[in-house]
Amino acid sequence: MAAFGNGRRRARRAGGSGRRDQAGGTGGVYAALDLGTNNCRLLVARPTREGFRVVDAFSRIVRLGEGLSVSGRLSDPAMARTLEALKVCATKIRRRGVTQVRAVATEACRQAENCDSFLSRVRQETGIELEIISQDEEARLAICGCAPLIDPGVPDILLFDIGGGSTEVCWLKATGSSGDRRLEAQDLSLFAWASVPIGVISMAERFGGVDLSPADYEAMIALMEDSIAEFAQNHDVRAAVADSKVQMLGTSGTVTTLAGVHLNLPRYDRSRVDGRYLEMDTVHKICGRIAGMSYGERAGHACIGEERADLVVAGCAILTALCRLWPAERLRVADRGLREGMLYTMIQGAPIQAAADPQGVRSGAALAAPAAGDT
Repeated sequence: MAAFGNGRRRARRAGGSGRRDQAGGTGGVYAALDLGTNNCRLLVARPTREGFRVVDAFSRIVRLGEGLSVSGRLSDPAMARTLEALKVCATKIRRRGVTQVRAVATEACRQAENCDSFLSRVRQETGIELEIISQDEEARLAICGCAPLIDPGVPDILLFDIGGGSTEVCWLKATGSSGDRRLEAQDLSLFAWASVPIGVISMAERFGGVDLSPADYEAMIALMEDSIAEFAQNHDVRAAVADSKVQMLGTSGTVTTLAGVHLNLPRYDRSRVDGRYLEMDTVHKICGRIAGMSYGERAGHACIGEERADLVVAGCAILTALCRLWPAERLRVADRGLREGMLYTMIQGAPIQAAADPQGVRSGAALAAPAAGDT
């Protein structure tokens, strides 16, 4: 079985010499696969003058990290669900004639004791070679993917990604002048970043995701605030936010769900969500509204559904903590991230540059299993 992953199909590497096609990009078909703690996502694209055009996509909630915060291991049911999704991805990669692939895994695989055996099984059963990336690399790729949504007129950018097992926060600076054109990855430098080992799955497993009281919700917010405190203390982003000098951008299922709920969409529509601005008062109101819903109401909502009903309140708590800490005027919603960043770097070969000695911290303690009788 042909191997797919780590920037190559068979022996061909991303970033190597390749024919430039008429669209202005390197010739070929590219695939980016992101295996997170909660989701398995694939994009297949061809280069264009503007970047790339998506020709196929796949997304499935697999909950690979389910139970990981308690056991330290990937469970058999979680691995089975994930393997089925990865088999679909492998089929799409072959059918589309993909020439360059990058397949990455994030927090669940970084933490799991049995990750090596899982990766071996993935390789044997699907042909996909998964690369476990660091928190720093995950942040950089998300930045690359979100760069087109950043306002070139505001030099400081606070970008966050709420995942299933961790939350990444990046403080970026736009370097030089881009005029009126859209920002690209090379226009940005990473000034400081933090990775907090708290995501929607780990938070929901500690506090529950079905019946939650207002006290539970505030406890979730407080935990996230405590976990990001070191980064907040080391970098006075709040002062810049108070002067309206910082733009805030969120990329995750939490923020896209929030936008869908706000718009009262009959079904999720990426074209109406990606790039949407939400006023900060609206963010807090919608988070409070979702947190106040019963499990049945969340499950029955068109933009939440059963797959997210037990996780979305945890996501709202994480988001609320970040917005309380850094109360910008508005939040821009990004339905894009790692996959787009991988495609961009494979096609353009232009990674995010680090500012002089950027400070990265893996802050906060990992969520421990609750003691008996805890909520």
